[in-house]
Amino acid sequence: MFNRKIDKRIKIVLVFIIMIFIVIVLKVLFIEVIDYNKLKKLSESLWSRELPIEADRGKITDRNGKVLADNLTTTSLVLIPNQIKNKELVTKKLSEILNVSYEQMKSHVYKETSIERVHPEGRRLSFEIADKINELKLDGVYLVKESKRYYPYNNLLSHTLGYVGIDNQGLSGLELQYDKYLTGSKGAIKYYSDAKGNKLNKQQKYIEPVNGMNISLTIDLDIQMSIERELDNIVDMFSPDNALAIVMDPKTGEILGMGSRPDYDPNNYKDYTTEVLSRNLPIWSSYEPGSTFKIITMSSSVEEGIVDLDKDTFYDSGSVKVDGSTLRCWKAGGHGHQTFLEVLQNSCNPGFVKLGQMLGKEKLFNYIKLFGFGNKTGIDLNGEGTGIIFDLDRVGNVELATTAFGQGVSVTPIQQVAAVASVVNGGYLYQPYIVKSISDNGTNTIIEERNKKLVRKTISSNTSKIMRRALEYVVAKGGGKSAYIEGYRIGGKTGTAQKVENGKYLVNNYIMSFMSVVPSNDPQAVLYLAIDNPKKTALLSSYTTTPIARRILLDVINALNIEKQTGEVEKDYEWNDTVTYKVPNCIGKSVEEAKKLLVNFKIEYSGSGEKVLEQSPSPGTKHDDGGVVKLLLG
Repeated sequence: MFNRKIDKRIKIVLVFIIMIFIVIVLKVLFIEVIDYNKLKKLSESLWSRELPIEADRGKITDRNGKVLADNLTTTSLVLIPNQIKNKELVTKKLSEILNVSYEQMKSHVYKETSIERVHPEGRRLSFEIADKINELKLDGVYLVKESKRYYPYNNLLSHTLGYVGIDNQGLSGLELQYDKYLTGSKGAIKYYSDAKGNKLNKQQKYIEPVNGMNISLTIDLDIQMSIERELDNIVDMFSPDNALAIVMDPKTGEILGMGSRPDYDPNNYKDYTTEVLSRNLPIWSSYEPGSTFKIITMSSSVEEGIVDLDKDTFYDSGSVKVDGSTLRCWKAGGHGHQTFLEVLQNSCNPGFVKLGQMLGKEKLFNYIKLFGFGNKTGIDLNGEGTGIIFDLDRVGNVELATTAFGQGVSVTPIQQVAAVASVVNGGYLYQPYIVKSISDNGTNTIIEERNKKLVRKTISSNTSKIMRRALEYVVAKGGGKSAYIEGYRIGGKTGTAQKVENGKYLVNNYIMSFMSVVPSNDPQAVLYLAIDNPKKTALLSSYTTTPIARRILLDVINALNIEKQTGEVEKDYEWNDTVTYKVPNCIGKSVEEAKKLLVNFKIEYSGSGEKVLEQSPSPGTKHDDGGVVKLLLG
C-alpha cells in the first residue's frame, strides 16, 4: 500500500517534470522560430551604435543643366569615448593636428557619451588633416564622410540661391525655401558594442544615404553672367549705393536672369553683414519708379481710348500748375507742340499730367492695381516687398498728377517687370517664377514641374501692339537711343527718379533705370536695369543706363538665338553716333556702277574683270559709314 502511494507520487512528479520540459521546449521553439526576428531587433537596438553619414544636398542647375550649386565631399571627426584606450595620447595628438588647445580637445575625448561629434573643430576637415588622423590608427577615433555645399560661380546669383549652414541646412534664398526637397536622408555605419562601449566582434552594416532632390531653375547662365559682369562694371564706373537687373520671359513669367549689388559669395557667407545677406533687391527694394512708370499711364490711356498717339497733340510749355503746385518738365522751356507718341518719346511730364487728368483717379488707380502694383507678384522667393500705393481717398489733384509720371508711388523692380511684360505680351499678367522643376537625384524623374500661371488680363492685344511700337520709337528717336541695336527691334523707356528720405526729396540723388524689350514686334525678353545714386555721371538715365543695357541685350539676343528683324524704326542719329547705311546690291553691276552705288563706303577688290560676282557684306545689310565693302570681280 505504501509502495503504491510512492509510485503514484513519482508518476505525478514525472508527469509534471515532463510537462515543464514540454513548456520549456515550446517556449524555446517560440523564441527561436516565431519570435526570433523581434527579439533579434530588440537585442541589436541595445548593442547597435551608428556613425552618421550625411547625404548630399540636391544640385541646383540653370535651365540648361549647368550646375549653380554643387557638393564637395569632406570628412569630419567622430569619437567613441569608451573605445579610446589611451585618452591622454588621443587628446594630445588630435589637439596638435587640429591646432586647438589640449583642454578643448579633452572636453570631447573624456565626454561621457556613446558617440561624440567633434564640433566645430573636427568638421569639414581638409584631406591633408584627415590623412594625418587616419594614419594614427587610434581606437575609438573615426572619420566619416560629410558633404559641403559648393557654389562654383562664387557670387553669381547669390541672393537667389542663398547659402547653407555648417550642418548643411538651408539658411537663405532657394536653399532655405526648398530645403525639404534639397535635404536628403542621412545614412550610417552601424556597429555593435556592449554596455561599456567596447566594440563587439559583429559585422558592421552600411546604410546608404539618400541624396536630396535636384532643382532646375528658369535662369539662363549666359544671361546671368552678362548681368553679373555689367553690375560689376556699374560698381567700378559709378560707385552706386545699389544696382540691380532682371531679365524675364514676358510670355511665361520665367526669370532668365536676376542680380544686384552689393552681393556676396555664399561659399564664405560668414564674411558678410546680415544686411547684405538678407536683401534680395530685385524683389525686396521699393522706390519711386520715375519715368518707366509712364508705360503704365500711357497703356491705360490707350486702352481707355482717350488718346490717339499719332493724331492727338499736346503743347508743352515746360511746366504745368496743379492746385498751386508747379510741376516741371525735365527740359527747360518744354518740348512745344508734340503728338502723344512724342510725349512718351520725350518723357514729357506735363503731357502725362494731362493723361492722368483725362483718366481720372479712379480709372488710373484701377489700372495700377490691375497691373499688380500694391501687391506681391507671388514669385517663388522669400522676402518679396509690396510697394506703396496711395489710398484712393487720399488722392488729390496733385497726387493724381505726380502718380501719372511715376512720382509719389513706391514699387518693386519685379512688379515693374511683370507689369511691363503684360503691356508688351498682348495684355497677359503672368506670375514670375524661378524654379522650373524638381527631380529625383538618382533617376532624374521629374517630381514637380512649374508652368506659366496667368494672373489676369490687363489690356487688349491691340493696345499692346500700339505700346510695342511706341516703345520702339523711344529707343530709336527718344531717350533710349544708346540701347539701339542695328537689325533688332528694341523697345524701351528710361527713368530718372529723385530719391526720398524722411518725406523729403534728396538733392542730386537719383535712381536711374531703363526698361527694355527685345524684339519689340515679338517680345522674348524684358530687361530692367536700375542704378541707385550713381556718382561721376550726368544725372540722366539716357546717358547712364542705356549703354549698359545694350550690352546685356546683345548677350540676351545671343543666348536666346533671336534672329534679326525687318521693319525697325530708323534711328535719329546724334552728332556722336556712328552713321550706318544699307549696303546696296552690286552683284551683276559693272565696276563703275558699283563705285557710284557704294559712295558711302570704302571698296576692296579681289579677282579681275569688269563685273561684280559677289560682295560682302550682303546686299541690304546695315554697315558703318566709311566701312569696307569687298567685291569679287570676274
